[in-house]
Amino acid sequence: MTAIETPPLNDADRAAIDRFIEQAWSEYGLAENTLASYRSDLTGFARWLGGHGNSLASASRELLYRYLAVRAAAKYTARSNARLLSTLRRYYKLMRRIGAVEQDPTLLLDAPKLPRSLPKALSESEVVGLIRAPDVTAPRGLRDRAMLELLYATGLRVSELVSLRADQINLRQGVLRVTGKGGKDRLVPLGEEAQDWLERYVAQARPALMRGRITDAIFVTARAAGMTRQMFWVMVKKHGQSAGIASQRISPHVLRHSFATHLLNHGADLRALQLLLGHSSLSTTQIYTHVAREGLKRLHAQHHPRG
Repeated sequence: MTAIETPPLNDADRAAIDRFIEQAWSEYGLAENTLASYRSDLTGFARWLGGHGNSLASASRELLYRYLAVRAAAKYTARSNARLLSTLRRYYKLMRRIGAVEQDPTLLLDAPKLPRSLPKALSESEVVGLIRAPDVTAPRGLRDRAMLELLYATGLRVSELVSLRADQINLRQGVLRVTGKGGKDRLVPLGEEAQDWLERYVAQARPALMRGRITDAIFVTARAAGMTRQMFWVMVKKHGQSAGIASQRISPHVLRHSFATHLLNHGADLRALQLLLGHSSLSTTQIYTHVAREGLKRLHAQHHPRG
């Protein structure tokens, strides 16, 4: 992917983007990561428009086509362009509604077709090796073990995991109250193993890491600050390497995929899985049935006498 050279963002477009982000946050309760993606997409388009004597308010369908052609030449992926169009559609729909623009350049524009990609999933034995990799005799290792156990037991998004607070955890009932995408709450069972490691972490490792300091975050660093998504990603890679798992095959999101795939392999109901994962649509969850089916095909080919 090649960077597209563009002039700085002009004040009018900067104000328009700020207005949209504020409106989108107040109306839809979108996550910070989503809003940051919207801002990045809109800023890139606005700067390109500025280099051609236009702005977000005056953009036409022809200019959007030209911008997409420039991105294609710069090797942006179809998935990246699809996200851009999704951002622009939401932006212009909202701006038209409040009378800030006269035309919507995204109308009648088809999104690029995306190849169907199946989520990666580790085998059950690989997950066990990963979870057992941290040195639980040290506070950081006990924290890492608790986080890995919890992520695999619940299928949380990594942003949901690192932002967990004490008031979201009910150890007596063994459930988490998680706020997912769109500000929607859901209850997720912990499971005995994950609950045991979480209790050990809270009782032993967290006080050692906090050293008398105070924060709402459950999972903390040696500086008594909340764990970030980036730090957790690095931690997962490190323990994956210790467990003999290639770095390109593992990430926090892979554990969420593994959680879903292994549940289906063991007979879980698809709608129950939808609730656990916090998917708004069942069609999003259904992709995991394809993952499970592919695994069964490989198992059959490997072990059946006529496979």
